[in-house]
Amino acid sequence: MRPLSQDAPKNAGPRNDWKTLKTLLPYLWPVGASNLRFRVVVALILLAAAKGANVSVPLFYKQAIDALGVNATTGLVAVPIMLLLAYGVARVIAQAFGELRDAVFARVAQRAIRDVALKTFNHLHKLSLRFHVQRQTGGLSRSIERGTKGIDFLLNFMLFNILPTLLEIVLVCGILWGLYDWTYAVVTFGTIVSYIAWTLIVTEWRIQYRRTMNKSDNEANTKAIDSLLNYETVKYFTNEKHEARRYDVALQAFEEASIKSKVTLSLLNIGQGAIISIGLTAVMVMAGFGVQNGSMTVGDFVLVNSYLIQLYMPLNFLGFVYREIKQSLTDMEQMFHLLEQGAEIDDADDAVALPAGGGDVVFENVSFAYDTRRPILKDVDFHVPAGKTCAIVGASGAGKSTLSRLLFRFYDVTKGVVKIDGTDIRDIRQHELRGAIGIVPQDTVLFNDTVYYNIAYGKPDAAPQAVEEAAKLARIHDFIMDLPDGYNTIVGERGLKLSGGEKQRVAIARTILKRPRILLFDEATSALDTHTEKEIQVSLREVSNGLTTLVIAHRLSTVVDADEILVLDKGEIVERGNHSTLLDKNGAYAAMWAKQQEAAQALETLEKVGEEVDAFIAPANAE
Repeated sequence: MRPLSQDAPKNAGPRNDWKTLKTLLPYLWPVGASNLRFRVVVALILLAAAKGANVSVPLFYKQAIDALGVNATTGLVAVPIMLLLAYGVARVIAQAFGELRDAVFARVAQRAIRDVALKTFNHLHKLSLRFHVQRQTGGLSRSIERGTKGIDFLLNFMLFNILPTLLEIVLVCGILWGLYDWTYAVVTFGTIVSYIAWTLIVTEWRIQYRRTMNKSDNEANTKAIDSLLNYETVKYFTNEKHEARRYDVALQAFEEASIKSKVTLSLLNIGQGAIISIGLTAVMVMAGFGVQNGSMTVGDFVLVNSYLIQLYMPLNFLGFVYREIKQSLTDMEQMFHLLEQGAEIDDADDAVALPAGGGDVVFENVSFAYDTRRPILKDVDFHVPAGKTCAIVGASGAGKSTLSRLLFRFYDVTKGVVKIDGTDIRDIRQHELRGAIGIVPQDTVLFNDTVYYNIAYGKPDAAPQAVEEAAKLARIHDFIMDLPDGYNTIVGERGLKLSGGEKQRVAIARTILKRPRILLFDEATSALDTHTEKEIQVSLREVSNGLTTLVIAHRLSTVVDADEILVLDKGEIVERGNHSTLLDKNGAYAAMWAKQQEAAQALETLEKVGEEVDAFIAPANAE
């Protein structure tokens, strides 16, 4: 067994940016997708062509200026039409190649985003229940959302802004060196290096505020979602102001970090502007002296100016892009950390299909602890023959529900073995194992979709007739047909538009549709009123007829017909037998039964008194 903390949330430090990029690169060159690889190659060719056309624009501009200057000195007024046309065509070609590049690469970028998001989603479902109970859903969803947006920005701007700008810098420095003097290339290059160095240093310093913003944003979002999901509880206790204060604490932390981020951004921009201005002024002064001493023409002066402006415009944008890329990498950190989380429960390499059988269940000397310091189950040993019903009762915290989680293999046992039809469940593929077990839980949570969708969730490819038949067996079909929209009725967030009994019947219907060989009822009626409980119990008996059934219950009246009843106390089986046998023992079960019977009689007496009071008051009200 893996250590219990195997996939607990890690307090990992920031990822190395190169590691993050390395993780992303395979999505840009996907294996087996020759069409996408072809698009990448074409996009890079168009990128180079666009920059080649772009650096030719100032050359045509220079020649046109020189031609006009010569014509002016000779008294001619002819306009160098061909040079100006070439200038215009070069500009159009540069833009057209750039747009074509974006269009060709769009499918590659969007496919990469889709693949990463889907891989993360699937990976989250592979992680164990331990991971999810320790995670906050709001912050988790926000991390994925920001991560995918970060990938979108990174792919588009890193490939089509930073790389082209670097290519253009090299081309411009080479042209300036070749046409004039090495000093122009050195000053230009020195300015660029200074600009990049300033940007890197300050941005690395500023990134701490972005991390704080992300953390505060996650906390605020988690608190908001948690509060809204528990809307009724908030109202029950009139804690709106308390919730607002909790939310505002996180918002205040986000506000402070955001202010620091904005202030330091201004400092970064001022430094960038100063470096660009100094470099531009220096090169223009050098060109001015060149024109004065006759070594350069006015066209050369304009050419140098055009190149620098053309270069510094994307370079200025490069500062923004780099900052955003760093922020995108930060946003991607959490998402890639999720992908690095190991699955505590995983299929063995030689995992097999669930063998044929009737659903024979064996717990053999099973011990388990969520935390090694606090054992939950201790040497639990029992056998449920195929087609029989076994009930597990006991006080809250005795470990009853833990048995169901072990049977579903949400966790692996610490000691012992759980078998289905003679096979250790750790040797069975999880998908097939869980497909053979149907559960009706105490708290049925429904998807915010239609009644039909929630029943069909038991078998998504089932025919409509099968869905309706399952609803009839669960005795909810008539209720559904009385709804204004029938099976198309939206049940609301977590099924809040339905009553507890209605939700339980939907859960029973989708379990019927699943057609499992083993049924598990985990406190399925404990939250219902007595009348609804009795109706649900009838449905449960019909559903479980002939199937291996485990009933986890607190109310003993629901398990009197079980073939065997196990009494669990502090993780140990202290009694076992059928209802009458356990009563004859006059032990823990008999004491629980007597106490619950007294409570039931007291409730029945109270209800009768209430009916008599109503009957006494009714005539007076009529008068």
